[in-house]
Amino acid sequence: MENSKSNFDRRKFLKSSALVGTFLGLPGAAAFGQSDADKAIDNLTAKRPSYGKSVIGLKTSPIEQVKVAFIGVGNRGSGHVKQMAALYPKAIITAICDIREAYAQKSVDLANEMGQNPKMYSGKEEAWKEMLQRDDIDLVIIATPWVDHVPMCVYAMQQGKHVAVEVPAAYTVEDCWKLVDTAEETQRNCMMLENVCYGDEELTLLQMVNKGYFGTLTHGEAAYIHDLRESMFSKTGYYNQWRIRHHIKYDGNLYPTHGLGPVAQYMGINRGDRFGHLVSMSSLEANLSEYGKTVEPDNEFYKYTDFKHGDMNTTLIKTAKGRTIMVQHDVASPRVYSRINALSGTNAFHTGYPSRLSVNGKHEWLTEEERAEVFQKYKHPIWNKLKDEIAKNGGHGGMDFVMLYRLIDCYNKGIMLDQDVYDAADWSVVTPLSGISIQTGNAPVKFPDFTRGKWQEERALGIMANV
Repeated sequence: MENSKSNFDRRKFLKSSALVGTFLGLPGAAAFGQSDADKAIDNLTAKRPSYGKSVIGLKTSPIEQVKVAFIGVGNRGSGHVKQMAALYPKAIITAICDIREAYAQKSVDLANEMGQNPKMYSGKEEAWKEMLQRDDIDLVIIATPWVDHVPMCVYAMQQGKHVAVEVPAAYTVEDCWKLVDTAEETQRNCMMLENVCYGDEELTLLQMVNKGYFGTLTHGEAAYIHDLRESMFSKTGYYNQWRIRHHIKYDGNLYPTHGLGPVAQYMGINRGDRFGHLVSMSSLEANLSEYGKTVEPDNEFYKYTDFKHGDMNTTLIKTAKGRTIMVQHDVASPRVYSRINALSGTNAFHTGYPSRLSVNGKHEWLTEEERAEVFQKYKHPIWNKLKDEIAKNGGHGGMDFVMLYRLIDCYNKGIMLDQDVYDAADWSVVTPLSGISIQTGNAPVKFPDFTRGKWQEERALGIMANV
């Protein structure tokens, strides 16, 4: 009876079967019926055939000098070019592609100034495919608009290249499976470039967790709270204003991984625990509609009001071990930047922005001096090892440089990467699953098991075992 009532409630609240089909990434979504949507949601956790062996722990033979190519060198990719060039001779840039010739040329010129001579590809939509047919590429860095991530990753792996892709890696369920299936079929790495996992605070907390400081973990909180109204409306910010267009089409957590990635690592997701199901809801939308009244009249989104995405999305995740995680997304409100970075255990609690720590049931925070002393004790060794290079090369406080250094170092040494395609899929799939939950009246939605059961095998993160 309870199950029947649940199905009734879901059908009652199902507002757009076609939109559910779009979140799932299934063909013919425009003609998707209610029964199709119900069946597809029920099949989210159905066992899927494997097209190759698991890539958990995948290693390559050591590559003395990693040959790197870039697709997309705008706001994000150009910074990666600069930091990758600084890693010479551990890595060398062989090719750079951007559809906008001026952007591609600027990054090529930067690489030239730093003693490298990459080939430039630009001017046509599929120039990136031409570039990927080269045989002097080991690793492809993809920093394009979200919609391009999966086709570029899949093609690159099929051409025998390893891939590192910006966040989120995918934004439909089927596209997450495409990344997993292609990585397994080709035995190539597909790592998401979640730079926050390499932050000083985040790696320190990870050290504290692994050494038992927090005790038994029970709950975490993560977020991407960042006022992006000005840059989303800007005609020169995001290429073709691509980011704001997602707010017109979708509701849900569009950008979960910055906050969620570190919390998932604290909790050993895919390494003894997994995401079980989520529930999601969004507030009303007001900020983008009101901001649109203030932009210039020739802006495409001047006085635009038909935004689907609410100002604040809140998603709750329950893990297989019974832990809970709150994940929030708000890029429209005039709020101070925060990723929350909260972690609760039986011995201690931490929350970020600013960083605060309480221990052993005390009803007060440690003093800043006490907290700093604890953090210094547990500071991850890579931040001490790279102190001078971090100061020189920076990138979001140094986390960007640490991420790329670590990525290349793993290939140099022939050891497994810190993150794998299963992490990319699990952290990214929050976007479509949160959208489905909203469309079905905030109903619980189960996570697919991208590891095909291997999440139960406890294993250490590479960043904790091989530095």
